[in-house]
Amino acid sequence: MATKRAMIEPAHRELNVSAQCELLELPRASYYRTPQPESDENLMLMRLIDELYTRRPSLGSRGMRDRLRLKGHRVNRKRVQRLMNIMGIESLAPQKKKTTVPAPGHKIYPYLLRNLDIVRPDQVWCSDFTYIRLKRGFVFLTAVMDWHSRYVLSWEISVTMDEEFCVSALERALRRHGAPEISNTDQGSQYTGAAYTGVLKDHKVKISMDGKGRATDNIMIERLWRTVKYDDIYLKDYETVEQLTRGLRIFFDDYNNQRPHSSHGGKTPAQIYFGAAALRQAA
Repeated sequence: MATKRAMIEPAHRELNVSAQCELLELPRASYYRTPQPESDENLMLMRLIDELYTRRPSLGSRGMRDRLRLKGHRVNRKRVQRLMNIMGIESLAPQKKKTTVPAPGHKIYPYLLRNLDIVRPDQVWCSDFTYIRLKRGFVFLTAVMDWHSRYVLSWEISVTMDEEFCVSALERALRRHGAPEISNTDQGSQYTGAAYTGVLKDHKVKISMDGKGRATDNIMIERLWRTVKYDDIYLKDYETVEQLTRGLRIFFDDYNNQRPHSSHGGKTPAQIYFGAAALRQAA
């Protein structure tokens, strides 16, 4: 890994750092810096919060505090709120009294999927990011997925929740697969900023954003996170970013190409996604 880092040329005229990392199969997060440490106790609590939230994404800080206390952990709500903020999670339960406050200067786009029949690949893409635990730290994983086929078009790891790794994953998906008709995300600042929406506008993609606190709007990507965590992360308990990257590469290859989906009559996401593309080309 150190050898690959040494091959990166930050001042390269034609390839930026993200493109060079992709060519070298080097996680961009490992090029920049390592995850910031938290105390062993906080990391243990974050592991529990992650597991509880994956099972029950409607849990807020009060419910999370109560469940942690039932497990014997003496924590107050303020501490739970701090850890949930670090992890980038919040309750997906409807917020009746709380109005959405977008990031300064960021536009919130309307939700375009209501009553829309999503019947073909590249009609709608969705994207999100999630907290991923390591034995001695944590990182964040983002993915871009085709809604209809469930095919994971691209993914990337970062040690921070900044918009850069979300933009990088989107650009990679566009380079590999062309542009969808609609892109759907939540209202997080990673997706409402000019960098992310600007890429979509440049490719003539319609922008759709979930309603605040609506767990079902982006349900396909939420299901993907549960699958990733239960079928890989929790079982493997990765120690380093490098190990995680190798493991996820194997997982997503299996998910796309080897895992049949009942909603597709036992076909894999790749069969649905590329099969439809082949039919379009033939036509």
